[in-house]
Amino acid sequence: MSIFFSVLATLLADSLALYPSSSSVIELTPSNFDKLVIKSDEVWIVEFFAPWCGHCQALVPEYTKAAAALKGVVKVGAVNADDHKDLGGRYGVRGFPTLKIFGANKNKPEDYNGARTAQGLVDAALQAVKSKVKASLGGGSSSQDADDKDVIELTDSNFDKLVLQSEDMWLVEFFAPWCGHCKNLAPHWAKAATELKGKVKLGALDATVHQVQASKYGVQGYPTIKFFAPGKKSSDSVSDYDGGRIANDIVTWSLEKLAENVPAPEVVEIIDKNVFKEACDQKPLCVVALLPHILDCQSECRNNYINILKELGEKYKKKMWGWVWSEAGAQLELESALDVGGFGYPAMAVINARKMKYSILRGAFSRDGINEFLRDLSYGRGNTSPVRGQELPKIVTVEPWDGKDGELPQEEEIDLSDVDLDSKDEL
Repeated sequence: MSIFFSVLATLLADSLALYPSSSSVIELTPSNFDKLVIKSDEVWIVEFFAPWCGHCQALVPEYTKAAAALKGVVKVGAVNADDHKDLGGRYGVRGFPTLKIFGANKNKPEDYNGARTAQGLVDAALQAVKSKVKASLGGGSSSQDADDKDVIELTDSNFDKLVLQSEDMWLVEFFAPWCGHCKNLAPHWAKAATELKGKVKLGALDATVHQVQASKYGVQGYPTIKFFAPGKKSSDSVSDYDGGRIANDIVTWSLEKLAENVPAPEVVEIIDKNVFKEACDQKPLCVVALLPHILDCQSECRNNYINILKELGEKYKKKMWGWVWSEAGAQLELESALDVGGFGYPAMAVINARKMKYSILRGAFSRDGINEFLRDLSYGRGNTSPVRGQELPKIVTVEPWDGKDGELPQEEEIDLSDVDLDSKDEL
């Protein structure tokens, strides 16, 4: 009987883990994750799963096949995020399965949104290895090396949520895996997706599998590309893409459409990490203004600075940059990481969150001074420095400005009734 229960326990453990110990997929837990993944030199693909998830169970054979094919080249791991919720939360896991690639920058893994096939996983892994080697040689990455990591995989089940319920502008390719024209388009679609990241989203839907959406939009040939205008989606916001089929044509057409009605960016105060991440993480550049303390620059003075930022945000709105501000001293780690504390306030830095580099405004904090600074950056000019630690600094939660003037704290009243004011010190 004890042997029976021992075997049963083993079978239950294997079923909960999805991947048996004999598999090439390595089980990851909070106790070994940092040592095996973060502190290692290897590239990793990591799946965050839940044992009860049907899509996770369906992925098992393809993921196992990919792990076997990549053995000795790329590490393949899996985290039971249902058991280890903190580890899943650390990487923003909200659904299952979530796949992430830990490549050159282990602190900033890339989401895998490609096909959930062994071939798709292997291709993405090898591209990550290539990018890591290129970065080690000092070559960085380029749009010529773009793969499909920035093309978002769409299905009948996620289409409405990702496309129709978003405010973003989308180009969606409806394709068939056997279609020759689709295969020719693929590298151009991938390159355009990388160049447009943070501005326009490019998706791809296998119309031979997800026929509900293909039928809804009248897809009769492949590839068919549909344009979904930014803002709230309606039948009037969907039209046919009528541009060229090479990357430069796709990018140019998309930016022209985006420029037609792109709103001016909001200039937001950094009050917590979520605000900062949303404003800066996926933007090509993020403009960070450090304004004087409210006691040194009251509401009229502060609003004058904010209005300058809004005017320039309107001027550069087609760049799709993020715009944020903080009161001096409120975000000390941010100021330290950008090395702006020694220049006095107001001050400004512009961050490239993808490359973890920044540039400091060294001229006047005025409309003309900032405009000249931003113009140079938009043309690729200006000195840049790496962000300390190669990751965005910690942001603390602060109370938002109430729009009012600052007031000094009331001084504590001192009782002088027992003091003899007429007494003199003896000589």
